[in-house]
Formats: sequence, structure tokens, C-alpha cells
Amino acid sequence: MKTNYIDHKVEIIRTEDGSNSLFNCELNETYHSRTGAIKESEYVYIANGIDFYLQSTKNNNIQIFELGFGTGSNLLLTLNYALKNPEIQFNYITVEKYPLSPELVFKLNYIQYSENNSYELFQKAHQASWNEKIELLNNLYFTKINNDINQIDYPKNNHVIYYDAFAPSKQSDVWDIKILENMYNSLEDKGIIVTYCSQGAFKRNLKQIGFLIEEIPSFPYKKEIVRAQKSN
Repeated sequence: MKTNYIDHKVEIIRTEDGSNSLFNCELNETYHSRTGAIKESEYVYIANGIDFYLQSTKNNNIQIFELGFGTGSNLLLTLNYALKNPEIQFNYITVEKYPLSPELVFKLNYIQYSENNSYELFQKAHQASWNEKIELLNNLYFTKINNDINQIDYPKNNHVIYYDAFAPSKQSDVWDIKILENMYNSLEDKGIIVTYCSQGAFKRNLKQIGFLIEEIPSFPYKKEIVRAQKSN
């Protein structure tokens, strides 16, 4: 099946930490914070996502579900983490409705933020077929799904959800309470959603569903980020 890439809608930008991101001209929105693409991903999804979950639960078998594969920056940093922690097993599943071509992604300067051979694995992931599970490491399996979040069967037994879609002001449909309910049901007990978004309506919906909300000290120029935990 032919993949329809959206390269014509985006342009490469440089963020304040020196790392590249993309600007979506159609949405008038960046893929990452302009204060630092890699710093944002590291702070939100690694430090306050998988590292927090693993440290608090001591679970050595973790499934990550990501909404918004985008440039794959979260995957690259997760690969760095997995290479440092070979005793932990990772299953990484990501969904992206509007994919970017590998050729465009490889123009970004992410090789500067790779460790060991993680960039080669990052390239392999981008070049892999959609909707097929592959082994990137002995301790990390990867699947990327090219589809609408409203049309997929949610993977079960998730432990950490990277909620990395465009902001609610740009794509309100992917922050709908029905999606949050599906995510809640897909999580194991003590599983978490972590996101850069701290919109009031989003937090109210999380609480309504039953999540326990943490408002975490901010990434630069944001009021806060949000981590939500499922607790029965």
C-alpha cells in the first residue's frame, strides 16, 4: 500500500537547544517546543514518562503506546534508554495518520543526540514497513501504524502512553474524551499517560474518566506538563 507523506506541508526549523524540528505550514504549528525539540522530548516522555514509570513500579517489561509518531524523536530517545537498560523489555507501538518520509526525517540533526548505534536503529524504524512488528533490539520491538486513532484497535496491556499529538487548538478531534476513555481501558493498573499538554478541558476529561492527575513543573515557557495514572 502506498504511503502518502506530507513533506510538502512542513519545513525544517532549528530550536533553541540546537536540535531540529518541523513547522507544519498548514496548521501553523511546530512539532516540538521552539525552546528545544530534543530537550522537550527527553523531559516529557523519557524523564517523566518511562523513567518515572519504571522507577515507581519496578516493572521490567513495558509496553509503550504513542499517539503521534511524527519525526520519531521519542523513539530515538527511547532507543537510547533501552540500550542503557538491556534488562528491561520494551514493546513500542506508535500510530501516525500523517506520516513523514524517511528522506525528510533523515535531514534532521538527530544523529547528534543518538547513543551507541541508536541512530542506525532509528533509521531502520523509519524505513520499515507500516503495520508490521519488527525487532530493533533484543529488548525492543517496534510497530508503527499508519491510520487514524479513531479507526484502530487499541493495543491492550499498555504501561506508558506518549500523548504527542498536535495541540487541542489545532487538532481537537485527537483529544476527544472517547479517545481518552479508550486509552484508559488499554492501560494496565498504574499505567500512565504523559503529555506536554496542560489544557483545562483535557485535564477535566482525564479526571472524569478516573485518572489521577499530576501537574508537573514546567518545561520552559509552558505552565506545566501532565502525567495521568490509571488506578483501580
